[in-house]
Formats: sequence, structure tokens, C-alpha cells
Amino acid sequence: MTTSPSIQLNDGRLMPQLGLGVWQASVAQAREAVRTALECGYRSIDTAAIYENEEGVGQGLGDAGVPRDEVFVTTKLWNESQGYDEAMRALPASLDRLGLDYVDLFLIHWPAPQRGRYVDSWRALAHLRNEGRVRSIGVSNFTPAHLQRLFDDTGITPAVNQVELHPYLQQRELRHFHARFGIVTEAWSPLGQGQALNDDVIIRVARKHGRTPAQVVIRWHLECGQVAIPKSVTPERIRENFRVFDFRLDADDIAAIDDLDRNHRIGPHPDRFF
Repeated sequence: MTTSPSIQLNDGRLMPQLGLGVWQASVAQAREAVRTALECGYRSIDTAAIYENEEGVGQGLGDAGVPRDEVFVTTKLWNESQGYDEAMRALPASLDRLGLDYVDLFLIHWPAPQRGRYVDSWRALAHLRNEGRVRSIGVSNFTPAHLQRLFDDTGITPAVNQVELHPYLQQRELRHFHARFGIVTEAWSPLGQGQALNDDVIIRVARKHGRTPAQVVIRWHLECGQVAIPKSVTPERIRENFRVFDFRLDADDIAAIDDLDRNHRIGPHPDRFF
């Protein structure tokens, strides 16, 4: 398989299940990584305003020459731009940097509950979707309590919640909550920022299938029904991470990786980050 399978969002749109993340990439690195990724088959790119590389992502999209309607582009609203009016201004700025007329998915990057503005931000995202400048809307790093407040105050369900999720932090309660409401779970740092790749269990499964540890972990995400966006700026690693569609893990493999969950969080807790 040379293209990623897609997952249907609750708004009816399709999202590739495997994409490229560009967190911590410079503008130049993002440009090259995006071009490489699109050339080897990726059709989903994830960036954010705070990454300060949207310009590079847009340049990479142009370099690769893939038709716009074939690429799923995600960006995110940063905490300091939360609020209705602020969010309405933030998206056009991101679009300018990306060189695009619309993004496929716009996320609230963090709930930042101490700011108390994520509901107003969510109303702005809904308005932007209605205007056509955003195709789908979602959130990132939201807990069930944050999501419930969105439901209660606006009646609008996110299409996606992008959260830290890897073998050492499997977020089972949150994933069950998502399933109840038809929200797609998207994993950032799906490889645990490399920590899981040295685990004896992952290494054993990789040897069994003649694969790399990274390929095994990505395959685990896909078979669990998550969207994954492994980040890399290394061309060979970008290609390696995409070569995961010609093998499957068996039930024993899945169970062994499931047993690695230790509630180990690399990033901040959403309730305490603002």
C-alpha cells in the first residue's frame, strides 16, 4: 500500500490515519520534511501556529506539487489567541503563512482552563467552519471534562481530539469517551518521543516481524483505530515510518504492547498548562 487508509470523521469528512508531524522543526526543516513526506505517499501534515513553521509547511506543499485537495492540512490555535475575536483573527494569519485558502482541520491547541476562553474559541472555530475557511474542527489535549463543557455549552462535538498517546500513556478512559461521542483520537508523540522504541517488548515484536520498533508502534496505533502523526525531519526516517501498511500485528502482539501502559506522561497535564 502506498497511501494511508483514512478514518471518517463525525462530520463526514475523511482524514488519513497516518500523517507527518513537524513540531520543533525549523521553517527550512519543515519545508524539506513535508516535500519528502508527500513524495513518498503521506497525505496529511500537522503543524501549529506556535511551531513557527507554517510558512515552511506551505513551501513544502508547493514544492511537492500534490493537488491541494489531496492533502489534509492541520494547524492549531495557540493559547494566547484564545477567545472568539482572537480566534477569528488567528486563522487568517495561519492561512497567510501556509499560503492556503483553507485548512482541513483547525484545532484548539490546549484547553488552557485557567484562561477560561476555550468555549468562546470553540464558537469561533464553528463560525470559521461555516464560512468554509476550515473544513473540520477539533481540539487538542482536552480531557473528558473539557469536552463535556463544549457539548453542554455549544452542542457542537469536535471531530478530533489530538492528545499525547503512546505505549506508555494509552489514555484508555479518554479513548472510551471519544468512542461514545464519535470523536477520532489522534496521537501526538505516538512513539513516546523515542522512549518506547527501546522497550524490550517492542524490540521483540519488531524482530518477530522483521520491522523496526518505530514501525511496530505506528502499526499498533493504526490497529487500535487512532490517527498517528510521528514527527521526523530525517528523510529515511520519514520513509520508514510510512512503510507500515504491508504487515499486521497479531493479538499477542497487541496484548503485549497494551500491557506497557504505565500512565507515563511526557508533556504537561492539560489542567495545568495555560
